[in-house]
Amino acid sequence: MKDYIFFSLVFGFGIGVFIRSFFFVDTPFLFLLGGISIIILVFFFSRKQVKLYVICIPLFLIACILGVIRFSLTDIQLPLFLESHVGSKISLEGLVVDDPDVRDSSTKIPVEVTGDDREKSIILVSTDPYSSVQYGDAVRISGTLKKPKNFTTDEGKEFDYISYLWKDDIRYVISYGEIEVLSPGNGNPIKEKLFTFKHALIKKFSLLVPYPESGLLGGILLGSKEFLSAELRKEFIATGTIHIVALSGYNVSIVAEAVMLILMFVFSQIVAAIGGILAILLFVLMTGASTTAIRAGIMGVLVLLARITGRPYAIFRALLLAGVIMILVNPRVLVFDVSFQLSFLATLGLIFIAPIIERGFKWIPVSFFREIVSATIAAQIAVLPFLIYTMGVLSIVSLPINILILPFIPIAMFLGTATGILAFIHQVIAVPFGYLTYGILNFVFKAVHVGSELPFASVTISSFPLWATLVCYVTILIIVLKFYLITKNQIDNN
Repeated sequence: MKDYIFFSLVFGFGIGVFIRSFFFVDTPFLFLLGGISIIILVFFFSRKQVKLYVICIPLFLIACILGVIRFSLTDIQLPLFLESHVGSKISLEGLVVDDPDVRDSSTKIPVEVTGDDREKSIILVSTDPYSSVQYGDAVRISGTLKKPKNFTTDEGKEFDYISYLWKDDIRYVISYGEIEVLSPGNGNPIKEKLFTFKHALIKKFSLLVPYPESGLLGGILLGSKEFLSAELRKEFIATGTIHIVALSGYNVSIVAEAVMLILMFVFSQIVAAIGGILAILLFVLMTGASTTAIRAGIMGVLVLLARITGRPYAIFRALLLAGVIMILVNPRVLVFDVSFQLSFLATLGLIFIAPIIERGFKWIPVSFFREIVSATIAAQIAVLPFLIYTMGVLSIVSLPINILILPFIPIAMFLGTATGILAFIHQVIAVPFGYLTYGILNFVFKAVHVGSELPFASVTISSFPLWATLVCYVTILIIVLKFYLITKNQIDNN
C-alpha cells in the first residue's frame, strides 16, 4: 500500500509541475478540485472496506494541485526597475553571485542588482574571456540591457535560451559589457574558498599538462568548459562524447562505478562502495557544490547504491524522491533544464537497462570492462531518443568511441587529481603524473577527432517529432518490463 501511495504522490506532484510549466491554471479551479479531492479522501477513509486504487486517485489529484501551486510561486513578475531600461545603456552596481563561466571566446558573469524598492534581479553579463572578475566581487556593470532571445543551433533546432536562463532567475543580459571591480570578498566564504581551490587546481593543470589536454582535464574533473572551442565542441557532439565534460549523473555514475570496481581488487565491497561515494563527494566539492553538481552527485550515489545492493526497484523509488526534492527546490528544472532531464534518463538507463545489457556480455572476462561497456550502452539507449528530439543529432560512432575512451576517463581523473594535489606540494614530483595524464587525454582527443572525421560520423535529424520520441520510450519500457517479469518468474519458479 505504501508503494501505491508513494507513486501517486510523486507522479501527481511531477505532473502538476509539468502542466503548470506550459499552462496557467485558475486559482478557483484549484480550490474546487482540491476541496472535492479532500472530501472524497475523507469519505473513503471513513469506510471500512475500500479498494486501494480508489484512495490513490484523490491523493494523486492533491499532489498534482501542490505541484501547480509550487510552480506558480516561482512565476514572479519582471522587476520594473529594469524593465523600463531594456534597450538602453545602463550603469549599475551589483554582486557576482556565482563562479564566472569562462569559455574560449567570452566569460559569462551572473550579477545580482538591487533596485530602489529593494527588488532584486540577476543580469548575465558577457565580457572578454580574460576577465579577472570572481565570485563575491562587488562590481559596477555598464552596457546595453537586453532580454535574452532564442536562437537556432547549427543542427536546425531552436534552443529555448529564454527559459534556460529563466530557470536560474536570469531575465536580462548585457553583451560585451564593461565590469569594474569595486571590492572583493562579499560572497559566501565557504563558496569563495571552494572556487579559489578549483581555480588554483586548474592553474596547476595548465602548468603541467599542455593545452588542450589540460582544458579537457579541467572539464572531466571540474566541469570547466574553457577548452571547448567551437571546433572541438562539434567533434565531441559528432561522436556523442560531449557528456564527459558535462556535470551529469551519467558522467559521475560511470566514474563512481569505475572507482568502486578498482577498489574491489584490493578492498571489500563495503570499503569500495565508501570509496565510490567519497569520489562523488570530492567531485561535487571541487566543482563548488553548485546545483548542477549536487544533482549529478545524487544521481551518481543512487546508481552506486543500486549496484551494491542489487535492488533496482528500491533505487528507482529513491531516484524519484531525489527528483521530487530537486523539483521542489526549483520546479523549472523539470521542463527547462535539459541537463536535468538527460541525467534522469541516463540514470534510469544505468539502473534498469544495464543489467539487461550485462547479461549479453558475460563473455567479457574482465568485470571492469564488462561493467563499462554495459553502462555505456544502457545510458546511450536511455538518452538517445531524447537527444535526437532536443538536439537533432544522431551520432553513428557514439557507441564504439564511448566504449573505447570511457575506460580511460577514471584513470585520467585519478592521475589528473594526483597531478594537481602533488603540484601543491612540489611541481617536480607531479611531473610524471602530468605526463601520464597528458598521454591518456591525448589518446582521447585523437579518438574523438578520428571518429568525427569518419564519413557519416553523425547525422542531422532536424524534424524528429515528439510522438516518435514517445514511441521509442514506450518500446524501451515494454522491453524492460518484460525482462524483469521473466526474471521474477524464474526466481519464483526456483
